[in-house]
Amino acid sequence: MGGGVTLERRTFTELRAAGRRLEGYAAIFGSMANVGSFQERIAPGAFHRALGGDILALLDHDPGKLLARTRSGTLRLSEDSKGLAFSIDLPSTQAGRDVEALAERGDLGGCSFGFTVPEGGESWQGSIRTLTTIALKEISVVSAWPAYEGTEIALRALQAGAEARRRRRVLVMAEAAQWA
Repeated sequence: MGGGVTLERRTFTELRAAGRRLEGYAAIFGSMANVGSFQERIAPGAFHRALGGDILALLDHDPGKLLARTRSGTLRLSEDSKGLAFSIDLPSTQAGRDVEALAERGDLGGCSFGFTVPEGGESWQGSIRTLTTIALKEISVVSAWPAYEGTEIALRALQAGAEARRRRRVLVMAEAAQWA
């Protein structure tokens, strides 16, 4: 499991929508995930170096279903004490409308991210892997299950003159698939 170029994915479940904006956490620091034969957690600051690059927001890791990107300003990413926060301005495409409708119903499975681990970006203690530096490639809104517990997926739909509503769901863990 050394630093290589194999793209990995991890899934989380925190989303909120405000009108056509989706917000939440694509990753939570310190949360333990079962990833096959080992457990994994993300250290605070692990995404810091990646935040300056052009990161995509996709639906179900499908590059044909682009939702936003940092280069255009339609995807905003930041790290805080909780994890990797994001805000997506949903497009008026079929994928964007599908995500908005599923978020309103509370049917989305969560968030995920595709990444590689650069040399020296991980440490091991027995069968526990700690990610200290992550080369982030994309985040995805997923309709299935998250790999890490403790994140949420919720919708904030703005009504005329009203404050945002929030729905919160915590889902089960599941290992995310490798890049196709």
